[in-house]
Formats: sequence, C-alpha cells, structure tokens
Amino acid sequence: MPTFREARDFLLDHRTDYETAYGGFRWPDPVPFNWALDWFDAQLAADPVSRDRPALWIVDGATGAETKISFAQMAERSNRVANHLRSLGLKRGDTLLLILGNDQALWETMLAAIKLGLVVIPATTLLTAEELADRVERGRARAILAGPEQAERFNAADIASTVRIVTGAGLPGWRSYDDAFGHDSAFTPDGPTRPDDPLLLYFTSGTTAKPKLVRHTHRSYPVGALSTMYWLGLQPGDVHLNVSSPGWAKHAWSSFFAPWNAGATVFVFNQTPFNAPALIEVMARCRVTTLCAPPTVWRMVIQQDLTAQGLALREICAAGEPLNSEVIEQIRKAWGITIRDGYGQTETTAQVANTPGQVAKVGAMGRPLPGYRVRVLDPDDEPAQEGQVCLVLGDDRPAGLMQGYQDADGDALLIEGEVYRTGDVAFQDPDGVLTFVGRADDVFKSSGYRISPFELESVLIEHDAVAEAAVVPAPDPVRSTIPKAYVSLRDGAEPSRETALDIFRLTNGRLASYKRLRALEFLPELPKTISGKIRRVQLRRLEVEGGTEDRHRGRLFLQSDFPELRASDQSAKT
Repeated sequence: MPTFREARDFLLDHRTDYETAYGGFRWPDPVPFNWALDWFDAQLAADPVSRDRPALWIVDGATGAETKISFAQMAERSNRVANHLRSLGLKRGDTLLLILGNDQALWETMLAAIKLGLVVIPATTLLTAEELADRVERGRARAILAGPEQAERFNAADIASTVRIVTGAGLPGWRSYDDAFGHDSAFTPDGPTRPDDPLLLYFTSGTTAKPKLVRHTHRSYPVGALSTMYWLGLQPGDVHLNVSSPGWAKHAWSSFFAPWNAGATVFVFNQTPFNAPALIEVMARCRVTTLCAPPTVWRMVIQQDLTAQGLALREICAAGEPLNSEVIEQIRKAWGITIRDGYGQTETTAQVANTPGQVAKVGAMGRPLPGYRVRVLDPDDEPAQEGQVCLVLGDDRPAGLMQGYQDADGDALLIEGEVYRTGDVAFQDPDGVLTFVGRADDVFKSSGYRISPFELESVLIEHDAVAEAAVVPAPDPVRSTIPKAYVSLRDGAEPSRETALDIFRLTNGRLASYKRLRALEFLPELPKTISGKIRRVQLRRLEVEGGTEDRHRGRLFLQSDFPELRASDQSAKT
C-alpha cells in the first residue's frame, strides 16, 4: 500500500484521467498518522515551495479587511493553541464542542485538536440554546470553544462544562482564546495517533427524534478526503473558495481537508446576507481558481450579469442536492466552464462525482470516485438499474467511511455486513453514471441543509391545537425545497390565521432558522395507511404535482404572509 504522500500524488498526477485514477488508486496504509503533524506541519509548512504560501485567506465582505496566514504561520499558531488546550487540562480522547463562524480561530483550533488528539464536535452557529445543550450532553463535551454571540446562548441555556473558551473580548466564566499565543510555538504529542482514534463527531438529522452522532476517525476524514480533493480538481497553489457554513461536514470536506491535502489556499469570503455580485467581484479580484457552492448559491449567481471579465476559475463544482440543467447551461455559456456535481454524505467523504477532464452528464451525480466501490441494489439486495446506493465493504471498504454511529455509552456502532447502505436511491446507466432519485426515507434537503421531518413534527405536536402533523418538502425556486407542514387540529381548534401564527411562533422559537417551517396547510384529516401510519409519500406527491382539487388539500398559510414574524426576527437579531 502507498503512503499518504504517494496516494495523494497519484491522484494529482492523474487528475484528468479518470480510468487510470479509479483503476490504480489505493488508499494509504492504515498506520499511525497524524494529519496535522505528519502532513500539514512536516510537509506543507516545511517545504520551501509552500511554507510561505497562504494557507488561509479571509476577506470580510462588510469592511473589505483581509487576513492571510501562511502554512508556516498556521503550523506555529496551531501549536500554541494545542499547548493552550493542554494547559487547560484537555487530553487525547476529550471532546471539544467547536461553534465558530468562518473565523481564523476555527482553522487553528481544528489543527490543534488533531495534534492533541481531541475529538471535535463541529456545530453551526444557527443552533438554538436547547440544541447546543443537547450536543454538550450527548457529545460528552469536556470543553466548549465559541464566539461571543454563541457564548451568550450557552449562558442562557445554563450549560455546565469543564472548560469554556471564547474568542474576542473576554466574558465572565469564559477563558480567552487569545491566551493561547502566550504559549510555546513548539508542540510535542503525547504519543502516536492511531488510524481508528476518533476525531470528529457530527450530529446529523435522521428519522428519530434526536440527530444521530456520526463518528469519524483520524483516517476517515483526513485521509478519506483524498477522494474529495480529486473531485474538486484541486492542485498545489490553487485558491479554493467553498461557500459553506462551519458546523457541517461539507465545510470539513472542502474548506479544510481537501484543499490542504492538495496544498491549496483556503479562501473565505464572509458576507451577511449573501450577495452574488459581491461574490463574483471578489473571485475576480482575488483570482480564485476553484469554486464549490450549493445549488441555492448557483441559482442566485445566474440572476446576475455573468459577462464580467477577469475570472480565473478553472474548476467549479456543486454539492448538497441535484443541480438542474438550466443553471449548468447558463454558467457554461457565460464562463465556458461546466459545473460538476458531486455526491457524498456526512457519513463519508465524496463518493460519486463528475470528475475533471471528463464529459459531465448534466443532471447526474457522476461515477464512483477513486477508492469507492459502489453497488446499486434493490430492496432484495439484488443488483438493479435503480436502487439504493451501497458501498462495498470488506477489503474494499473506503477509508472515507465513518467508523459508525456513536451510541449513548460513547461507543461506535461499527458497520457490519458486505455493504454500507447510504439510504439514497439512484439510477445507474450502462456507462456506470449515477443519477440521484431521492431518499429511501423521508429526510430531505432545503438550501443544502438536511431536514428531518420527525424532528419538526415533534415540535409541532407540542402545540395545544395540533392533533397530528406531517412535514414534507415543497418545491421552492430559491431553496429547491422548503419544509411544509400538513396539520390536523384538535376538536375545537379553528384553522384560522391566528392559529397558524401561533404555530409558526412556537416552531420559530424551538427550531434553528434553517429548519423552520415555511408553509403550513390545515387538513381535516391526514392521509393514512390501513395500519394507521401517515402517508407522507402521498403528501409529497401533492406538492410535486401541485394539484388543488385533491380531498387532502386544505387552508394554506405561508410564513412570509405574517409581517409580525419578520418583525420579531429582526427584534431578536438586534
């Protein structure tokens, strides 16, 4: 088996030769390997060619301020952070809840945690106090590192934690992140890092009341991200922009491991709210060479003037949900580049994609990436043209597959059997190209975020007026789909504007903003099977077909119809 460097260089050497890359690639040896020490520090930060190149480049959209940190500087700063965390009593195997925006401290802390052997729980800044408390409890967090805004949310939730660290100005009860830079710039690990040592815990939406805990190792995401590097088409010296919020697996994929596997610069453009013309301008000015963005962003980009000159883009990609052909074609005509779709999960790195140098099939996910052996199986586990996407295990187990879901005792439920079932259904053509069909269960995506209907329904039925509820995706021109609830009311409750407003207020207060219901339809009775289960598939069909005469249509309310909700949102922000 090859070393990490040899496996990485093989993919770079065959970046546009899919057949050779797929047929000849082998995952590196599963030996002790600390990606931050043995790759980032020993290679990128030490090589005279790359050491002074920017590892991280952040542009602030509001002020125009720019921050550039070289590979050598990043190695030294992360050493100081690792020593600081160690001085606070943290050690190998301890869990750190990391809740930061696209701040320099996020990249420094991730590297420091890898060096020290901490297990990181990346969390989005959109989480509510209740959701943060859940992550601390079930993730067994020994420490929290947060920005000032998120720190206040922890205080409001009255969460007990051993160590609390905050960036920026200090807060009572919180240690200052800046104290790290009084520590030594040299770091000595306490021992070797084993490939199966846990590294990351992601909370992902599922079909149960609470999100599952996905556990990745020092092998699965750092080494596994070689497949993601290959899909993105990254090369040493690239300036790579990934439009993604921290806390999600895609951020680790494309804003951390994959670009630094290649020796590329991670470029960040912080802006709120999102501004497509500003994004295009900064890409041209800063000579961004590779771009990955969710379909929601691409749909906003094509509404702009795309004739601007000066773009240095060589590779452009999309992930999170299927991208329609119209968007791909408009970008191709304007920029002369094809957006290449890719597919993966929180549980894996990139599995399937349209790769550089190949003719992309519009609307398709592409072909299996190097290191992934894929089978499409029907419900009887027989090979099928359309069926569930499954990854072959055994000797062909991909390095990028999670260790397993973590249980209540903190142990990983290891994946057994001949294949890992992704839960996604795809169609495979005779050339081996896969096209996404849908989820095997009811989980769906809105603006690239995974939404669990069960989680939203659990909040809905807490309202006194709600008897039953079913949440399904409804088509939306910007977000692709939005969460919509079909609700039957208790006796005596009226399907009125006032009732809808009260329900929206409840869900808005209990759910992170990306999970909030955008539409609500009152029905006398929800469609059910003979055994009494709600037939979400029938409701999803109503949304797709758009029929209004069906007996299961009722009185519809949109959250956008309520200006008082928008006013309360603004009040909460200020």
